[in-house]
Amino acid sequence: MRSKAVIWFLVLGAFTAYYVYSPIPDDIEERWKLMLTDCFFRSLSHLADFSELLGLKDYMGVMMFITFVERVVPVSDERVQVAEELFSGVEVVVYQPRQERGAGEMRRAIIYLHGGGWCLGSSRMGPYDLLARQLVTELNAVVVSVEYRLAPAHHFPVQFEDVYHVVKHFLRVDVLDSYKVDPERVAVSGDSAGGNLAAAVAQQLQLDPEHHVKLKVQALIYPVLQALDLNTPSYQQNQHMPILPRTLMVRFWSQYFTSDKSLFWAMMANDHNSPESAALIKFVNWSAFLPESYRQAYNYSAPPIAASETPKGSNGPLLSMIDPRASPLLVPDSVLRPLPKAYVLTCEYDVLRDDGMMYATRLRQAGVDVTHEHYSGGFHGALMFNIWPTDFEIARRMANNYILWLKENL
Repeated sequence: MRSKAVIWFLVLGAFTAYYVYSPIPDDIEERWKLMLTDCFFRSLSHLADFSELLGLKDYMGVMMFITFVERVVPVSDERVQVAEELFSGVEVVVYQPRQERGAGEMRRAIIYLHGGGWCLGSSRMGPYDLLARQLVTELNAVVVSVEYRLAPAHHFPVQFEDVYHVVKHFLRVDVLDSYKVDPERVAVSGDSAGGNLAAAVAQQLQLDPEHHVKLKVQALIYPVLQALDLNTPSYQQNQHMPILPRTLMVRFWSQYFTSDKSLFWAMMANDHNSPESAALIKFVNWSAFLPESYRQAYNYSAPPIAASETPKGSNGPLLSMIDPRASPLLVPDSVLRPLPKAYVLTCEYDVLRDDGMMYATRLRQAGVDVTHEHYSGGFHGALMFNIWPTDFEIARRMANNYILWLKENL
């Protein structure tokens, strides 16, 4: 009996080790902590797939467990005053300093847009709450954290429109004055899908003839910026990397646009471009916009184009994905040129690395002042791993460098 128990123990131990272990590059810090964290994410993803297969609950409905687990009730403390408001009908959490630093001193402001692939996440999650408080206390800033609606219940362009309405509301002179914000020191920022929305908002604001208050800076943290080529070198290199494997990013893109599963499979094969995309693929040509060291191991091949055009009058996903409000990388230089100073953070082990790198290159070529901060040992989502037990040293470094840049440029 004892020998059987030992054998079963060894088998179980071997199976557990096989399941937990994933090949993580040596230059990523705290590799075992990342393995364990990713094991949880993979397990939840498998459960979500199984639930959807059985018709119990859709994939994103199960994955929302992460959002619920990390949800907090934003409350005021001795240094930060917190209020939940509605800006143009959209929920926001507003953080501001409790005490004045000087008589008549105007404050900075950061409009922050959370990540989560437009399908998950919340401004009320612990990591975002912690970051907002850091921004308030270290920058003497007002932070507006936006609770935009999510897919698959709401598809594009709902997320963009929610955010855009909030930004336009906040940039009204009377609203800025009520929060004692300097209208010349306002930033828009976000991570991942939030970085996508921040970039899109910055572009659309400067095209809006009714808009008068200008953003001073845009800060984009490992942003997702285009849906035309999902086979860039970073998508290939990092397709099985923890936290955001290629399959999950493709699922986020497809569900942002539609609940039709056929788009997911087309995007997985990188065979989803319509004739309307043909003229825009040049803007995501990584052989032209990536540094040589990031493309030399890969051969560029333009994504294939479907033979038939999208039916006229259609508002389908194939037209949505070429909309610059969804894919900010697809605009010409004339749209990039007037944009505010930019901070772009990218991570080596991230499928979205090349999106950020190409955008930084194109912004710089258009004459925009760009700071591109690349983390050679970074992985997607790292900034938000700032609370025990998934607190990573790289998250602290990222937050410190991000806040320092805002301190010097906002």
